[in-house]
Amino acid sequence: MEKSPNPPPYSWNNGHTMQPPPAAPPSYSQAVGGVGPSSPYTPQYSPSSGPAIVTTVVPVGPQPTHMICPSCHAEMNTYTQTKPGLIAYISGTVICLMGGFLGCCLIPCCIDSCMDVHHKCPNCGAYLGRYRR
Repeated sequence: MEKSPNPPPYSWNNGHTMQPPPAAPPSYSQAVGGVGPSSPYTPQYSPSSGPAIVTTVVPVGPQPTHMICPSCHAEMNTYTQTKPGLIAYISGTVICLMGGFLGCCLIPCCIDSCMDVHHKCPNCGAYLGRYRR
């Protein structure tokens, strides 16, 4: 059996010859050049429903701070609550070690300058920050 250099002609059942199919289109890497995509996933981003809200970090201090809540986006003055901080515990421990263990060691927990101030949103109750002394 010999191989002929040309392939046999394409034909229909009734003997008509037809044209061979056109060449396949080039691959992605041939058309674009370079390496093709490694994943078929393309993320779909939905358009935003309005202008983007940018929040900035507002430093909180010992007094209520006027700011916009990052949680509920309300403009308000923060609600503050004082709790004993690290300075109160350290000074209470020092007083106790010096012999003031009959209640004198609790005095730093009653002094405002030894207390940390915690800020919260009065509308939604979100925790906004702490001012350490």
